[in-house]
Amino acid sequence: MKKTFTTVMPDKVGAFLAASRILSGLGLNITRVSYNKAVDTHMLFIDVEGGADAIGQAERRLGEIGYLPNKGLGNVILIEFHLRDVPGTVQPILELIGQYQFNISYISSQGDGSPYQDFRMGLFVESGENIASFLKSASQLCEIKILNYNPTGSALDNTVFYMSFANRIAAQNGLDERDKSSLIVDANLIMEMLTQQNSPPYKTFDYIGKFAEGLVQYRGERFQMRVTEHDLPDGRSLTLLEPPCGSNLCVMLLKDRILCVDSGFPCYREENLAWLRKTVPDFDLREKELLLTHADVDHVGLADRFDHVYLSRKAYDNFVLEREGRPNLREQNPAHAPYLRISKLLSHYKTLSTRNMRVIGGKSTWDGGLLERIGALDFDELHFEVYEAAGGHVPGEAVYVERRLRLVFTGDIFVNIKGFTPQQARFNKYAPYLMTSVDTDPKLAAAERKEIFRMLGPGEWLLIGGHGAAMKVTTE
Repeated sequence: MKKTFTTVMPDKVGAFLAASRILSGLGLNITRVSYNKAVDTHMLFIDVEGGADAIGQAERRLGEIGYLPNKGLGNVILIEFHLRDVPGTVQPILELIGQYQFNISYISSQGDGSPYQDFRMGLFVESGENIASFLKSASQLCEIKILNYNPTGSALDNTVFYMSFANRIAAQNGLDERDKSSLIVDANLIMEMLTQQNSPPYKTFDYIGKFAEGLVQYRGERFQMRVTEHDLPDGRSLTLLEPPCGSNLCVMLLKDRILCVDSGFPCYREENLAWLRKTVPDFDLREKELLLTHADVDHVGLADRFDHVYLSRKAYDNFVLEREGRPNLREQNPAHAPYLRISKLLSHYKTLSTRNMRVIGGKSTWDGGLLERIGALDFDELHFEVYEAAGGHVPGEAVYVERRLRLVFTGDIFVNIKGFTPQQARFNKYAPYLMTSVDTDPKLAAAERKEIFRMLGPGEWLLIGGHGAAMKVTTE
């Protein structure tokens, strides 16, 4: 059994030794330790491996010596005190803070030649019960102002950074205490990985924060699609819906059904459904089929709303692993796992049922070349050849080709970066940094893109990738 202990230890000699003695005394193997005083002087992450009973005892004993937070993650409130610029003027404020037993995590003041100084203090508050009373008392001593606190900006506070960081994102994205603890662990894993590549620690947290903000800021009426219609050679049309965040959604009307390709982020379920209903007024009344290009979380948000979901064997295996409580195929990549878990958390992903999933073909192990034909799908007069790629972007990725209409869906093997909207361009820069690359194997993904064009044969094609505008491409 494995477990990550997120410890809050005193900044003193021997603090880690005390924890290490507890863990080793219980026969637990420490597999990873992460501590960065430049980021947070108290937070230390310890990964251990051992028996469930021993891990349970370790949790109890670390809690007994105060190394595990038992009152939630707390919060940092940044307050500005407007004080007369005379000796001793801050003393009553400090005494009041001491009475309430708040920890000062940050303090700054500088005179500007006026009769007053503005003291800014960050107060770490584990419970909100006393803060109202404190503010009332402080306001009787001087004028006060509650300031917005952004821990990824200038270096304000490095003593409770992780706690403040998690609280801010939790408040925006509706996370509970367990979610916040998971967020802290995975943010630390990403920071540690990128620091080894000489990336500044605060950029990691800045990008995770902006990723979280991006998922929130487009909710409701702010979720605006770029909608384009594309005429096909047989007289029918295809509607491409491009959200500001998440995968494209493609819609084609059949005689008695609707055919879609991919379905966006889970957190935009209602927004994506509203746009689909706007595109197809009787959307809810029709039978619905979904072609899934791959199993990434930003493509599967509406998969449970379709009668049938068609996918490759390995993509299906991905969801089976999740239902068994095991890491899915992308999570088995250590460089991608922390970001993927954060992405699931912030997008409110729920493990999908496999009851409506239909495996087109393919195998659980790869023994083909760059691109292997795994089957075909027929919908009315449409005939899609289905190819599985070698996993350059992610295992189980599929390409759907309709040769008569000269139409191809590539998923994220090919993404039209130059065709991004400004919102897409801004949001889509975070994942490549936090994962080091969105591709499992960038060189293999590049080879797959060339192989797709070779496989299509000469002529003009309408190519629709997983993100960005549709493209007219001419192959030789």
